[in-house]
Amino acid sequence: MKRIILILSCAAVLASCGSKKGPEGKTDQDTTKSSYQYFGDTITEDNAIQSTELLGFMENKDSAEVKFSATIAEVCQKKGCWMDVDLGGGKLLTVRFRDYGFFMPKDAAGKTAVMDGQCYKTIETVDWLKHKAKDAGKPQSYIDSITVADTTYEFMANGVIIK
Repeated sequence: MKRIILILSCAAVLASCGSKKGPEGKTDQDTTKSSYQYFGDTITEDNAIQSTELLGFMENKDSAEVKFSATIAEVCQKKGCWMDVDLGGGKLLTVRFRDYGFFMPKDAAGKTAVMDGQCYKTIETVDWLKHKAKDAGKPQSYIDSITVADTTYEFMANGVIIK
């Protein structure tokens, strides 16, 4: 019984000493950016390239560590386990999250995100493209029309900031 009381007392002390927390339990360290949400590793916006520069940065590379900023075009509506971001010119980039360790809010489309991680060339299989379309809530006729794999870039995020 004493052990339970000690554990509860310690938990209460720790909870009372905490700082302001965001929706995913991440500390909002800059009060001027109180509308920012932080996911995964703690990152900053510093040195982030624009989404329109990413493909040029990746030219002649199979993979690279990079931090960039982009508008979120779509988020997995099943649980937020992936998102597509706009690279400009009608191009989208799929972003996944390191070790499935965090997810995006399902209502994040249209917001700006800063992502830090690894961009890499990949082949999106027909099965993955169909799975992604289903998670996004696309109609079955659209899902059935997917018959060809796509060579593209993807991004594995270590951390994300949503503005």
